[in-house]
Amino acid sequence: MYTIFIEDIPIYLTENIDFSSKNNFYSKDEITIENLLKLAKSKTVSSIYLYHNDLKELWKEFKWFFKIEKAAGGKVNNEKGEILFIYRFDKWDLPKGKIEKREKKKEAAIREVEEECGISGLEIIEKLPKTYHVFQRNGRETLKITYWYAMKTKFNGELTAQEEEGITDVVFKNKDEIAEALQNTYGNIQLLFN
Repeated sequence: MYTIFIEDIPIYLTENIDFSSKNNFYSKDEITIENLLKLAKSKTVSSIYLYHNDLKELWKEFKWFFKIEKAAGGKVNNEKGEILFIYRFDKWDLPKGKIEKREKKKEAAIREVEEECGISGLEIIEKLPKTYHVFQRNGRETLKITYWYAMKTKFNGELTAQEEEGITDVVFKNKDEIAEALQNTYGNIQLLFN
């Protein structure tokens, strides 16, 4: 199953017919991608299920509708077990950014976290699930695929927010602070904590 967020409304692409009892369940032949987006953006639904018996085919057709943008980022732990967050556009988020041409995903993830947070000494521990969200750029529907990595660092210097990227705060958060931050974040970021 793929979970794609459109303005924080999840669209589930599935080949599991058992979801047919859910509200807002559609077969691929019943609704266009365009109408699916309109429904999500109307915010009159809390989720949408799009079904086809071949998930690979469904994902291929879904992606075809969008301009694809690839990004990479990190869920960074420090030695105290705290996690690095950025504050941008009035929401807590994890550092991430666009993968440059010919750049490897892991390299991009480390570079973006370093640039956005003024941090160093990052080490990738493992790959995390990819996340997907749709937004508009230059009047075009864009599907952002973000490759995430669990990272660790011994860095204990001063963190610096990359203001030109709209970031106003960078902070390591403990367990209680993380729970609070997750009340004001994006659906795809919440997935990385479930």
